[in-house]
Amino acid sequence: MKKKYLVGLAVLCASLVGIQKIDARSLPGDKEFKSLLPQKSGNSASDKLADSIYSRLHLQAFGLKQDIFRNAYKGYAYLQSRGMLGKVGLLTICDYSQSSHNKRLYVLDFNKGQVIFNTYVSHGRNSGGEFANSFSNLTNSNKSSCGFLVTGTIYSGRAGKSLHLNGVEPGINSNVYERSIVMHGSRYVNAQRADEGTMMGRSLGCPAVPYGEHFAIIDYIQGGSCVYIATENPQYLATSRIINSEPAALNATNTLAGKTTENKSSENGGSL
Repeated sequence: MKKKYLVGLAVLCASLVGIQKIDARSLPGDKEFKSLLPQKSGNSASDKLADSIYSRLHLQAFGLKQDIFRNAYKGYAYLQSRGMLGKVGLLTICDYSQSSHNKRLYVLDFNKGQVIFNTYVSHGRNSGGEFANSFSNLTNSNKSSCGFLVTGTIYSGRAGKSLHLNGVEPGINSNVYERSIVMHGSRYVNAQRADEGTMMGRSLGCPAVPYGEHFAIIDYIQGGSCVYIATENPQYLATSRIINSEPAALNATNTLAGKTTENKSSENGGSL
C-alpha cells in the first residue's frame, strides 16, 4: 500500500442539539481537527494513529489501557467516516474493564489535545459487583450495554439533568434509547466511596457519574458525540462489526483530505 501523507484533516460535524431520537446513519458536518494527527500513516494506520494520540494525551498515566483506547479510537473513526457523529473531535470512554473504584470515565477532546474529564462512573447492578462483567440489550435486565453509542439531547427526568444515548450496534446496544439508559448524576457514585473501599453504587444500567460533575460533562458531550462503553468481554470483541471493521476512515484519501464522504452505513438492520 502506498504511504499517504496527511496534509490536514477536516472531519464531519453537525448541530444536533434539538433532536431526541437520532438516525445514526445521517449526521453530516464539517470541522477542523489537526492537533493530534501525525504527519504520516502506514499499513497499520489505525493503531499508529491511536498510539500517537494515546502517548500525547498520557492516557497510561490516567489508567487507560492502550488496547482499550485503540478499539475506542477505531470505533470513533468508523462512526465519523460514515457521517454518524454530529460533534466530532470528542470521544468519551467508559472503561468497564476497570474496577468501579477507579476513575474509569474519560472525556477526550482531540481538537484541544486534552483529557477534559476523568471521573467515576457506575454500571448496572446486574452487570456485576466491583467489576462489570455481564452486559445486555434487553429491557428490565438492569444490566449495562457495551459498545459504541452516540449522544443525543439533554432532558430533565427523574434523576434531574440527563443525557439521551443512542446505541448504534444492532443486537448489542440498539435498545439503549428504549431502555432509557441515559447519563445522569448520582450521589451513590463518588470519591468518598472509592477512598473508603465501599462498593460504588450501581444503577439500572445507566452510566451514572458523580452528582454535580454531571452538569458539565453532559453539556460538553451532548449533541452527537461518540461514547464507547468498553469491555474485554470476548463475545463482544468477536462479534462487533465496528471493532472488526477495516479502519476505512484512516485510509480513505477523501476523509484525510477533509472532503465529505458518502454515507454507506446500514447499521439499523440485523443483529451482530
